[in-house]
Amino acid sequence: MSRQFFKHLRDDEFLLRWKERSKRSALHLIFGRTTLVAVLLALQIFLLVGAFGYLEEYMAYFYGGFAVISGLVVFHLVNQRGDPTVKLTWIVLVMAVPVVGVALYFFVQTDLGHRMIHRRLEKLHRDSAVYVLRQESLIRKLEKEEPEFASLAKYSTSLGYPPYEGCEAEYFPLGDDMFPRLLEELEKARSFIFLEFFIVDEGLMWGKVLDVLQRKVRQGVEVRLLYDGTCALFNLPYHYPREMRELGIQCKMFSPIRPIVSTSYNNRDHRKIVVIDGHTAFTGGVNLADEYINVRFRFGHWKDTAVLIRGAAVRSFTHMFLEMWNVDQRQEDFRRYLNVSCPPLPDSGYVMPYADSPLDDERVGELVYMDMLNRAHRYVHIMTPYLILDHDMITALTFAAKRGVEVVLILPHVPDKKYAFALAKTHYRELLNAGVQIWEYTPGFVHAKVFVSDDKKAVVGTINLDYRSLSLHFECAAYLCGVPAVADIERDVQNTLKRCQRINLAALKQTPFLTRLAGWLLKLLAPLM
Repeated sequence: MSRQFFKHLRDDEFLLRWKERSKRSALHLIFGRTTLVAVLLALQIFLLVGAFGYLEEYMAYFYGGFAVISGLVVFHLVNQRGDPTVKLTWIVLVMAVPVVGVALYFFVQTDLGHRMIHRRLEKLHRDSAVYVLRQESLIRKLEKEEPEFASLAKYSTSLGYPPYEGCEAEYFPLGDDMFPRLLEELEKARSFIFLEFFIVDEGLMWGKVLDVLQRKVRQGVEVRLLYDGTCALFNLPYHYPREMRELGIQCKMFSPIRPIVSTSYNNRDHRKIVVIDGHTAFTGGVNLADEYINVRFRFGHWKDTAVLIRGAAVRSFTHMFLEMWNVDQRQEDFRRYLNVSCPPLPDSGYVMPYADSPLDDERVGELVYMDMLNRAHRYVHIMTPYLILDHDMITALTFAAKRGVEVVLILPHVPDKKYAFALAKTHYRELLNAGVQIWEYTPGFVHAKVFVSDDKKAVVGTINLDYRSLSLHFECAAYLCGVPAVADIERDVQNTLKRCQRINLAALKQTPFLTRLAGWLLKLLAPLM
């Protein structure tokens, strides 16, 4: 815990907050999915070992019934659309431990507590399609000047996320760099401020942002804050939205955690968006917590990135926020927030903000990354905190390297989650054998989500290279083409590599046996983690 945190709160208030967090952690332990799996595993063991002595006469029928149900689930999975790796994981789980596998499968598929949100968001996205600019003339221009980007832009536009020209992009290689610019831009707000974050945590960073927000409220600026419901487990008190409303800030939790067994970890709002007056936006990996600006050290030095977008492209970020905000209420009129005049800048390239939703069959985040890998001519350089890959992404990475593209992965050397670190190691050998370069950031933890290619294209956003980001979470990013900031991103990659150690097959052999064993075992369940 940083010194700034203690300065921000009185000792007695800090103690109260600590007690509240302990209670929330206990609720999570009791009612979370991990506990459910443990209970189901205990039930499986009981049925296999203990119950035979007492229920021998009926056990064959009971267990046989589960075997039949398991077979039906497997038949359903084989004929269902979806990621074959995920389906294979479910098939193995259902067949190996029927009681656990069948119960967990139905539990996840019924998705208790989220179906209403899913239906509401689907309707919101359909109804708000009227606000999407189709940009036909710009698409035609791209077909002549940037044909490779034009095809991706057509796809993204069909989902509601068109490209824009005449916009400014400013890249921040650290959260430390982004933070003062965020405060500066918030101070300029005259009409409205929208904030959407996965994590908000009390401390120096959020304290200074909150000071600005309260000041802007007093000046008549409309302020809205949306954060993910998992914050109520570890970061903020459950009644925090009420505290914010008392300060004049409209505030909501997305999909609040309830004290019941639920699939609360699925379909979280992992986005990081700030919109100011409809003409300025921030996105990237940086949350509103002290570790992201390195005033609190949890896993060594925290390497994160962000990007500021100024101009017409901010319309898409405004639209994304308003959709999520309206999930639990009657849809408001978006036009007063979207129809903002933004004079174009000459020779500024193209910016295409986009979002990814787990509610449809479009894995937008993964497809954009794969498009960059498949179209790259010289290099693709990547920063990501997690490397839990499906077959398609492994194929894209290795094929790019095999055809002569320099593929560089920058990963953490100090992990935040040991299981994710162990899983990442299971992919190293295949990637290295194909010619992919793997580097680990020795000062600490990489939380950046960055792709940059051929000095021309880049993505900065919230999308990790793992199953959760690519399949289960609400995500967002900014695609940059021909924007001057792309050079800044590649420069940051090169500077970061100077602080990394390269991993080769010889170094891989030094991985502790227990880490390798954990990775091999966890890989079976990787799509469900």
